[in-house]
Amino acid sequence: MVIKIIRDKTPVSVLKEIARETFGIMVKAVVDVEKGIMAVGGELHSDEEALLIEMGSKQENLWGINIYPEMNGDKFIDFYSLINLRPAQGNRSFGVDDPQVKKKIAEIVNELIER
Repeated sequence: MVIKIIRDKTPVSVLKEIARETFGIMVKAVVDVEKGIMAVGGELHSDEEALLIEMGSKQENLWGINIYPEMNGDKFIDFYSLINLRPAQGNRSFGVDDPQVKKKIAEIVNELIER
């Protein structure tokens, strides 16, 4: 499975293809809220996180999400991932507890994915 780094506007059809090849209806992704990029297509969020860290991202800026390319509105992005559990950073759940961080993630995803 090849992890793809998305830096520029990408058609949702790319995510639909990745979904078909992996989990069927969703794509795992990790968003770097500082750099405004994301990694998609990994089997685990931790694989995408590791790749972004190798590329110079800081772990505290990386958030795991699931994207459902066939869905719209609030159902397009699911903010739950094991990598999001980080009590030392104030995030005590698998979700994204800070509404500002959640908003930033959604903005990046919507900027990068053309629907």
